[in-house]
Amino acid sequence: MISSILEWTKTLVLGAGPWGLFLLAFAESSFFPVPPDILLILMGLAAPQQVFGLAALTTVGSVLGACLGYGLGRWGGRPLLEKLMPLARIQRVQNYFQRYDVWAIGIAGFTPIPYKVFTVSGGVFKIHFWRFFWVSILARGGRFFLVAACIYWFGQQAQEWIDRYFEWFTLGFVVLLIGGLWALKSWGGQALPGKKI
Repeated sequence: MISSILEWTKTLVLGAGPWGLFLLAFAESSFFPVPPDILLILMGLAAPQQVFGLAALTTVGSVLGACLGYGLGRWGGRPLLEKLMPLARIQRVQNYFQRYDVWAIGIAGFTPIPYKVFTVSGGVFKIHFWRFFWVSILARGGRFFLVAACIYWFGQQAQEWIDRYFEWFTLGFVVLLIGGLWALKSWGGQALPGKKI
């Protein structure tokens, strides 16, 4: 079934062009299970000169979808979340938010963790929206532009390289993300209301 969904998604998105990629990124951040990375890679390899534009489009779609997921969680509440995942996982996600606040969003946005779980949960647990928004841009933009840079610089070798070293990319970005958020909190914390959940 998963293979069928992937094949259907690939056919649909590649047929629709860049806007299909935008819609896939939007849907994946709020309710759809297929991440847009593979389609971004395929489209970028087909047109390397456009890959950064595709990454920007993917980022915008993903962040807007994250805002929809946040809204669904905020107004749908915990009953909606309980339809998406078991109670044990809800408790685990809630613990992440209580411990890390928006850092949980940033890490989920860049790693293979299903992003929609955290966008909807962010609304349910009422984390500060604008911090959610900016960290989503940082995390999703970092992820998709990193993929784009690999495609641009390494061409056809990029896909194999990304698959082989993606965990190292993830680790490096998480370190940069935590360092950046720590600096933001230390030097600009007065401009970031709503630090508590």
